[in-house]
Amino acid sequence: MGNRKPLFYDVTLRDGNQALKNPWNFRQKETIFMQLLKLGVQAIEIGFSGSSSMDFKACRHLALIAPPGVVVSGLARAKEKDILKVAEALTGANRKRIHTFISFSPFHMENVLKKSPEDVRKIAVEAVRFAHSLLGEGQEIQFSVEHFGDCSENLSFVIDSLQEIVAAGATIINLSNTVERTRPLIFVELMKTVFENLPEGVIPSVHCHNDLGMATATSVESYFAGATQLECSLNGLGERAGIANLYEVAMSLHNCGVEVPLDMSGFYEAARLLAGMSQIPIPEKSPLIGSDALVHRSSIHQDGASKTAGMKKGAYRPVDPSLIGRSESERMGFTSQSGKMAIYEMIRRAGYAITVEDAVRILPTARKKAEKIGELSLEVLLDLYIQSVKSR
Repeated sequence: MGNRKPLFYDVTLRDGNQALKNPWNFRQKETIFMQLLKLGVQAIEIGFSGSSSMDFKACRHLALIAPPGVVVSGLARAKEKDILKVAEALTGANRKRIHTFISFSPFHMENVLKKSPEDVRKIAVEAVRFAHSLLGEGQEIQFSVEHFGDCSENLSFVIDSLQEIVAAGATIINLSNTVERTRPLIFVELMKTVFENLPEGVIPSVHCHNDLGMATATSVESYFAGATQLECSLNGLGERAGIANLYEVAMSLHNCGVEVPLDMSGFYEAARLLAGMSQIPIPEKSPLIGSDALVHRSSIHQDGASKTAGMKKGAYRPVDPSLIGRSESERMGFTSQSGKMAIYEMIRRAGYAITVEDAVRILPTARKKAEKIGELSLEVLLDLYIQSVKSR
């Protein structure tokens, strides 16, 4: 891939916000915006300024406080009134981007837009031309093909339309897997075909929803197939099942040797902040950031984790937790499936001079107790250990 760096385009404040039962107010959006800046996100979609007066005011404020090097973007339907609202909201920003979109899916054009493909193409081209006239040279126009994942049967129409759209002034072309219906490879192959037929200099982008749980995989594979901009959100927050999770995409690329231009050490802090502000708890098994994501309960896993503790690469963990700002290391829980190393590590970390032999002696009793009551707490294991020491 050479030295090509991914460009992270965060849509938490737009796609994430519109999916909430109680959308964020002015100050809440500012708090999240500052967190995104802290992470070093290069481009931020700050909202849908035409959706409400509250969102317009928030967008205008965020544009004013954005650092000069950060791209500030607003979403608009392919309608002049929406595009005007975005341009007005972005007035104070140094690096402006108008993001407009329309669906090229045959199903959507027929059943939702109720327009012919020729009419849809004309709407798209005119929207981009109008947006470009408002921002002028040196600023950015992004066009998204909504429901691109459903465009396998009319791909030539999509390519021809996008060539006209680029000629009208679009500098970023984003292909959206608006509803995830099939495996990642199908989307990636369609994406490759499109971008191979667009002029050089256009920034290729993808926006992958998570309806089948594969948004991260689709985004990562899209990068390796040529996409530069990856649209993601904090905690994967977005419509329905969400979109590609920023942390998962970034860490997957990092593990593949890609230079990730983000402060990854802030991921855990950002995840917890967003969970509180969205009132959507982080599932305990959520990759990387879940409370149970670093816990080992199987005796086999516990043995491997103990033997590789402190190493850069662990036997049973995807990354060093400190990379994402998690201060706690791998933990062990004791159940009927656990082994001596869980007892040894849990009691040793509590400050007791236990030996592996001590753990072996306690193991049968601990397993029997766990069969009856489930996972044993540290206090229960300590009682067993102390009783064992006294009975020697």
